[in-house]
Amino acid sequence: MCNVQLVELNNDMLEGIGSYCLRSKKKSAGYMNKSSWLNDRFEEGLKYVQLIENQKQLGFIEYTEAEFSSRVVHADGYLVIHCLWVSEVGKGYGTQLINKCLDDARKLSKKGVVVVTNSKTSWAPSKDIFLNNHFAVVDTAPYDFELLAYKFNNETVNPYFPHDWSERTKKFNNLTILRSFQCPYVEIATENMMAGANKLGIDLDIIDIKNRQELMAISPTPYGIFSVIFKGQLITFHRLTVHSVVKKLKELM
Repeated sequence: MCNVQLVELNNDMLEGIGSYCLRSKKKSAGYMNKSSWLNDRFEEGLKYVQLIENQKQLGFIEYTEAEFSSRVVHADGYLVIHCLWVSEVGKGYGTQLINKCLDDARKLSKKGVVVVTNSKTSWAPSKDIFLNNHFAVVDTAPYDFELLAYKFNNETVNPYFPHDWSERTKKFNNLTILRSFQCPYVEIATENMMAGANKLGIDLDIIDIKNRQELMAISPTPYGIFSVIFKGQLITFHRLTVHSVVKKLKELM
C-alpha cells in the first residue's frame, strides 16, 4: 500500500473531490444535502477521510466528537465513527482508516473511540472489522444495534445507549419520518416512503432533526438519522422499496 494516501477533506476539497456516497449523482438532492451537511460539520471538527490510490477511492471514514455526533449514544469525551467503507476486504484498508481515527482521538486526549454497528443492515458498519481491531461490545439496543468501544484506559466508564426506546416510539401515532442529512440516501428513503404512503392514502409527517439535543431526545434508534414510525411502532430505520413500504404499512392499518 505504498502508493495509498489518506486524504482529509475540507470545504474546498469537498467541492473538488466530492464525498464518496452518491458521487455519481452529484446533482441529486441527496448528494447536495450531504455536501451541505458536511460543510457545516467541518466547522464542528468532523473528519471525513478518504483512502486514495492513483486518484481512485479505496475507502473512507467519517467521525466526530460525541458531543456533535449523529448517533444516539452517551459517549462524552469519545470520538464517534459514523461511517466506514472500503472497496475490498482483506487489504488492510479498514484498519488503516480506523487507526487514523484512533490517532486523532489520542491527539485530542479523548477517552477512546466508539461506533454503532448493526449486523442486519448495510446502513450501519459491520462489527467484525472493529472486533479485529480490539474494540469491544459495551452495550446493545433493540433492532440488533450494538455499541463498540476502543477505550484508552480500561478504568474509564463505558459509553452507553439510552434505554427508553419503546417509550420514544409510542409518542408517534401518525406515520412520521424523523431524519437528518448525515446520509445522502435519506432523501431516496424519504421518497420511497412518501410513494408508499400515497398509494395507501396515508398522510405523512416529516420531522427534520435540527441538532444533537433534539436527536438524543426523540430518535427511536441509535442510528439516529432516519426512522419511520406508524401507530407507535418502528417501521424502519433504513431505506425500503416502495413495495416493502406498502406491505409494512398494510400490516398496521
